[in-house]
Amino acid sequence: MIEQKKQNLDKEQYLQRESRRQKIQTLLEPLIYLTPFFLGIIIFTLFPIINVFFISFREGYKMLSKEFTQYGFGNYQAIIQDRYFLISLKNTAIYVFTVVPISTLISIFFAIFLNKKLKLSSLYQTAFFLPMVTSTVAVGLAWKWMYNYDYGVFNYFLSLFKIAPINWLNDPNYSLHALIIYGIWSYLPFTIILVLSGLQNINPLYITAAKIDGASKLKIFTRITLPLLAPTIGLVLIVNMISASKVFTELFPLFSGKPGAAYNLYTMVYYIYELFYVKWRLGHASAAAIILFLIVLAFTMLQLLIQRKWKHY
Repeated sequence: MIEQKKQNLDKEQYLQRESRRQKIQTLLEPLIYLTPFFLGIIIFTLFPIINVFFISFREGYKMLSKEFTQYGFGNYQAIIQDRYFLISLKNTAIYVFTVVPISTLISIFFAIFLNKKLKLSSLYQTAFFLPMVTSTVAVGLAWKWMYNYDYGVFNYFLSLFKIAPINWLNDPNYSLHALIIYGIWSYLPFTIILVLSGLQNINPLYITAAKIDGASKLKIFTRITLPLLAPTIGLVLIVNMISASKVFTELFPLFSGKPGAAYNLYTMVYYIYELFYVKWRLGHASAAAIILFLIVLAFTMLQLLIQRKWKHY
């Protein structure tokens, strides 16, 4: 009897140890698979952010020798007093708050069009999505020719309405307009894909029921489609706002690597690029990068807060 109890106790202890081992294995196995991902995030994302944060407070920092005079806010004070920083902040704000809303509205229209079962719909989708797989620099050079004063497509269409040609890329009054038009076009493919996926996730029974009740197309869109599409629109606004705040690749090919013909088209990323790679003012560049990061973070948090209070249905 005692021997039997001892065997049962040993068996119970064995089962408990085996259960703990399986639990530990269950926890460790996904961590092992995720270790390369976490290492990549730490090495290529977290460490650079932390490093840039500390460099932004090092006055007189030299990258090669790692020497600096002292810790302080001198880098931040220097760039805030720099007029090119203020110009870049203004241009970036105008670009973001113009390109993102307009491209979103246009994308909603085209996504509704592509969501309908039409002939050659796959051809239309390919035409709209093709810019996503095309080099940004190559597309920028094509747009540079489209903005050409003598042979450009834009001035040709203006001539049809008896409007004088515009020197889009060399006139400081129109250079920002040219960048915004190109930016709106470049954001359409990705935005259309997201909005189209949101439309396809809407249960068609809602729309069918509304049609049976005699609701007009406008009411169906404003009372059903748009509220159910609100989470997708919120995601689009956040992603595009972050991306538009980093405008650089659109600017570089249009103006041959310069921030506009009269150096009036500085953007935040171009300003950081020039400080870092041209002037080698690493402390100032890091401070500008941290300010841009905080501004984008603040607007992202604000949008998330608005989304939480925005009833989707």
